[in-house]
Amino acid sequence: MEKKDKTAELSNYISKLLRENFGKGPQFVHVSIGFTFITIYIRNFITPQERVLLNQKSEDRVIEIRDLMMINLIPEIKANIYRITGMEVNEFYYDWSIHNKSAMFTCICSEDSKSEVPIDSDFNGKGKMEKEIIDISRFAQRDPDELESYQLNDRTIIFIRNGILVTIEKELIRDGLQENLRIAKRRLEKRLLHNNTHFEEYLGMRVIDIFVDWDFELDKSVMLFITNPTR
Repeated sequence: MEKKDKTAELSNYISKLLRENFGKGPQFVHVSIGFTFITIYIRNFITPQERVLLNQKSEDRVIEIRDLMMINLIPEIKANIYRITGMEVNEFYYDWSIHNKSAMFTCICSEDSKSEVPIDSDFNGKGKMEKEIIDISRFAQRDPDELESYQLNDRTIIFIRNGILVTIEKELIRDGLQENLRIAKRRLEKRLLHNNTHFEEYLGMRVIDIFVDWDFELDKSVMLFITNPTR
């Protein structure tokens, strides 16, 4: 199957999956495949019930419900990604931008099943962007042990942090408080990310969305920047 056909089929599958499980599908799903990465950018996705909760200032409740739904959906999504693309998903990350009505799914796949589509490990503003990400990580928890960044396409840049959890966070995870920790870390880090005034200057592009998620077992985090290169 051609790459274009794979991305179109995967996009249609995700739209149908969300519609069937949330009661309303997104207006737009954009799938990007390159090397070991698959990113799925979802726009205009919010249900009538979620609107009611948001009007009641209950954004955390909306996120909590979505996170609970994803626990059941992730195995199915992984299986269908493999069916459609032949790429085996090792790590699955997701995040919601509720007020932008957008979302992201990011998959890191096995080297054995990687795509032949190349990605760019050197992009405009890379060094300065990595310094900003390290500074934000230090303020929120600590410097990451490792930081990688890649431009997957002209609109998508990924930052991968390894080794960022502090001792108290690890204790909360052992106590089974992963969801509380995830919501709190999202709130803090996304506030720091969205308040940063340098990203667009360094990238030379307008930043439309920023997403962040963690794999607590791996002590790993993924940040995804969605940009508009024709700002």
